[in-house]
Amino acid sequence: MLIAELPLVAQHVADKVEHAEEQGGGWIIHHILDNYNFLGIYPLPRIHLFGMDLSITNHVMFMFMAAIIVFFIMKYVANSYGKSRVPHGFANLMEILIVFIRDEVVKPTLGSGYEKFLPFLLTLFFFILTLNLFGLVPYGSAATGDIAVTSGLATLSFLVIQGAGMKKAGVIGYFKGMIPHGIPSWVLPIMFIVEILGIFTKPFALAVRLFANMTAGHVVIFSLIGLIFILKTLWVSPVSVGFALFIYLLEILVAFIQAYIFTILSSLFIGMAVHQEH
Repeated sequence: MLIAELPLVAQHVADKVEHAEEQGGGWIIHHILDNYNFLGIYPLPRIHLFGMDLSITNHVMFMFMAAIIVFFIMKYVANSYGKSRVPHGFANLMEILIVFIRDEVVKPTLGSGYEKFLPFLLTLFFFILTLNLFGLVPYGSAATGDIAVTSGLATLSFLVIQGAGMKKAGVIGYFKGMIPHGIPSWVLPIMFIVEILGIFTKPFALAVRLFANMTAGHVVIFSLIGLIFILKTLWVSPVSVGFALFIYLLEILVAFIQAYIFTILSSLFIGMAVHQEH
């Protein structure tokens, strides 16, 4: 939420204050969960096929928008290099981010052969960052605050991790490489189970970490603004609004940090799968 959106939030909280005691934190959850109204205003069509709900939701629309924005930004940056090898303005800013991800994230964690995975990891970073920032604009919604979205992103990383490891060492060699050399034979079954569980805990950690961090900030902001109406006094408003603004500014930083963490962990897990000997 931007500063300009705070009065809108306050008005909504005021409308819900009569039911606050009965609903508890229900009105906050209502704003965090996905829905079938784009921007919370325009109803989206409901689609049911073969007994499945395939409707496009608010979060799906923001993912489409994020994908389109990232595509056109990268196309603009690529075209700017066609005109001049020295980037200027916005292209220069994007180059700083791209070079940072390449030199400080992908190269150190993947080592040799990092070039094959760089496009995927760059796309992951900028897509997640765009989704995170969407949650900070008026009427926006952070799709990364939806566990289904973060699970989908983590599943993509999971497939790339396993595919990269199996391509490098083969299917049998990949699973064989999970077992450290020189351990007693009676420990092998335990180690194998632990390593198999580790395969699935990595994407689980990716999904939950991103989801929890992006959800927490929005819950805190709504809770702080809600204190004004729950306590039914304006004396608490300077503290509530002040802390809400502070959390909002912190959320901008968190948007970048969480995109960075998801990317670096994905890169690290790919490196562990490809270079099992290390």
